[in-house]
Amino acid sequence: MNISKDSLKVKTSLKRSNMYYTYYSLEKAALVYPELKRLPKTLKVLAENLLRFEDGKTVFPEDIVALSDWVKNRGHVQHEISFRPARVLMQDFTGVPALVDFAAMRSAMSVLGKNPDLINPEIPADLVIDHSVSVDFYATSDALSKNVELEYQRNQERYELLSWGQKSFQNFHVVPPGTGICHQVNLEYLGKTVWTQKTDGEMILMPDTLIGTDSHTTMINGLAVLGWGVGGIEAEAAMLGQPISLSIPEVIGFKFTGKLKEGITATDLVLTVTSILRKKGVVGKFVEFFGSGLSELSLEDRATISNMAPEYGATCGYFPADVETLKYLDATGRTKDEIELVEVYSKLQGLWRSDTDPDPVFTDIVELNLSEVEPSIAGPKRPQDRIVLSQAAESFQLAFPKKITSAKKAEVVLNGENVIVEDGDVLIAAITSCTNTSNPSVIIAAGLLAQNAVNRGLKVGPKVKTSLAPGSQVVAEYLENAGLQKFLNELGFYIAGFGCTTCIGNSGPLAEPLSRAIQENNLAVASVLSGNRNFEGRIHSQIKASYLASPPLVVAYALAGSLKIDITKDALGKDKDGNPVYLSDIWPKKEDITKVIRNVIHKDLFKNKYSSVFQGDEKWQKISSGESKTYGWNNSSTYIQEPPYFINMNMKPSPVESIKNGGILGIFGDSVTTDHISPAGSIPKDGAAGRYLIDHKIQPVDFNSFGSRRGNHEVMIRGTFANIRIQNEMVDKTGGYTIHYPSKENMSIYDAAMKYAKEKRPLVVFAGKEYGTGSSRDWAAKGTKLLGVKAVIAESFERIHRSNLLGMGVLPLCFASGITRKDLCLKGNEQVNIELSNAMKPGAILSLEIKYENGVTKKIDVQSRIDTAMELEYFLHDGILPYAFRQIVTQAL
Repeated sequence: MNISKDSLKVKTSLKRSNMYYTYYSLEKAALVYPELKRLPKTLKVLAENLLRFEDGKTVFPEDIVALSDWVKNRGHVQHEISFRPARVLMQDFTGVPALVDFAAMRSAMSVLGKNPDLINPEIPADLVIDHSVSVDFYATSDALSKNVELEYQRNQERYELLSWGQKSFQNFHVVPPGTGICHQVNLEYLGKTVWTQKTDGEMILMPDTLIGTDSHTTMINGLAVLGWGVGGIEAEAAMLGQPISLSIPEVIGFKFTGKLKEGITATDLVLTVTSILRKKGVVGKFVEFFGSGLSELSLEDRATISNMAPEYGATCGYFPADVETLKYLDATGRTKDEIELVEVYSKLQGLWRSDTDPDPVFTDIVELNLSEVEPSIAGPKRPQDRIVLSQAAESFQLAFPKKITSAKKAEVVLNGENVIVEDGDVLIAAITSCTNTSNPSVIIAAGLLAQNAVNRGLKVGPKVKTSLAPGSQVVAEYLENAGLQKFLNELGFYIAGFGCTTCIGNSGPLAEPLSRAIQENNLAVASVLSGNRNFEGRIHSQIKASYLASPPLVVAYALAGSLKIDITKDALGKDKDGNPVYLSDIWPKKEDITKVIRNVIHKDLFKNKYSSVFQGDEKWQKISSGESKTYGWNNSSTYIQEPPYFINMNMKPSPVESIKNGGILGIFGDSVTTDHISPAGSIPKDGAAGRYLIDHKIQPVDFNSFGSRRGNHEVMIRGTFANIRIQNEMVDKTGGYTIHYPSKENMSIYDAAMKYAKEKRPLVVFAGKEYGTGSSRDWAAKGTKLLGVKAVIAESFERIHRSNLLGMGVLPLCFASGITRKDLCLKGNEQVNIELSNAMKPGAILSLEIKYENGVTKKIDVQSRIDTAMELEYFLHDGILPYAFRQIVTQAL
């Protein structure tokens, strides 16, 4: 029985405050499909989306039936649906290339003689500039102003593009630099929980939903807003009106009971949750939190947990709307009408949560008693590797056993003082914006701990690079109002910027004597940060061990100065009288934290700080940018270049060609991250990208970062697969190297790819498990495409990167029958053939033929990871953007 939304009569109305709203009633749909009532709330949001967009073209009545069947099969259904989010959120690293692509499409439209205005976001898109500021200056009162000044100097061309986009595109808004991080601005201001949109004269009421070009978009799920990270390519397509295609996911219910013990932070909790869910295995699944323990968690605690969904591998980590949601909306300055609408609509649609509710049906359930959570950190290389705090020192020694036994040391001079630097030293201590500074409980705790430490006479040593990067200006305001910023300043935690900073590798340089000592003595030094990512080589190229910790623990480790100290029992330092001071002596009590929060955080703070959020400071307002419909490309720019995707593009896609005589560009192991694949961090002067910039008269001091140059494909392809920590199994050294065959020359991956291109040989990449894990870096896919890679064959893919590869027309393939790259005994000199005539259906089994140097040929089965019919359309068009562009042109005829 397939009944359309019209026959279900689900369209209904609601009157509030003299305003009439239209909404699509899940309650009415449940009269015909009663199982819908038992769905997890995340899937109820998807069900509403399907009811609203059911048109017989992209959304079908069968989709609602499939959701009903989901309850009966507990998620074990294979059914593709189309999802249309209410809005898109971007940050500037991924937003700049998206805007470059939009500008390129407008240029292509102009060449075709069509109106460039046809290229315009169809749904609201907000871009928050938060990824460009770097910690070049720190531990001084003018660190913020100097870093901002340097940020504008480095990014003038990028900001001109963004300013042009803000003026030229409809439905597109830019939050200027120095405001905060996109996720916290989203949580504190942009997110609505319930969204309204005027369509055909009706005010439509719907759940607030979004996709974002940053994997930590999931943070907004703490506010009962369903959203997740996608690649920039997929987000661009959504902005162009294309639906997001996904298979109905399994939903894992995570049940909280009990309450946290005294002294336990939200960071301790989220690291525990991350470890549990990584072991459970939730990649590609939704996680929905439920249980009486939710009533013990503030909304900021929930947002902290939702933020790290990529770290535990889930598509999202969702908290339903309840009383706490309303409290937060009120506390952050949302209007009374907005808040009432959230409560009324959520209850009408069955999206409201209370402790007495019957549990929804889940695919599976995980439970945690909050009282069992212990103080924790995670590291030294992965966020899911939780370490009980009391075992941290021992864990470091186990991670670097040779380093500890060799006990290497070096003496350096810092600020006129002789200092010993050795293995295990904490050289970077950063309170970063993403995971924790949305949460007053931990940021206030850091301030109180700093206050207690200063009052006892403790100091941070000169080796430690300290920084504080609040997630929004509100955080800076309440720290100042509470009188706590001055104590953080005393320990070197001056505000260095409002943005991601250290967590994305914008940690800035280490002091030159320290940098030289590390290099000359091969020291294993550490960073401690309150972020969410600590992959190898991400935080700083010279830092081998990075640990995630709560803000107060970041301050504590800055005081201790070493990971070899057990800070749960060893002294952090000595007081003014020479007595030892322990962590327990200065750790703030929960009641003191709560008291400060109640005294200094109020809704007027949020209203004042967000009243002019899109205007920016004088520097932003002085940026010169035209208001033309098309962007004026500058061929001499090393920041912004017109990409090749739409130049001379045919309106009809070319037939898909099989891979014949393919070369192997790289063979990689397990858990290769997008940080390994994508250009990120600083640009080395001796690499292909550095040589390109030098050839274009750019001095190394002005290289800026790869992230800042994402609008120039020439820079980015030279940095793809060039991370210093990536290990290509074809060569016996780390870094972006490979062997070109048949010449057998050892060279950079970029140089080899260009040589293969001249020889007109298609390329493939082999890999292990979880290929592409980590951030949703679109250039990990774009760079792969532009290097000439036609297919990636791996044991498994991370969700977003698989989607991004397809979005660029690169075929993701998985080994079938348990075979791995190791079973094939690949050296890299083999020829690869893949017949693609059978690839024209989702999930097809294809034949991979490998010809070895000795003449032996082996054939194995691989499975296409084109998972849906919509993804197949994108692949046939050589990517999602050419598909969307052709659709727009066709509609304009």
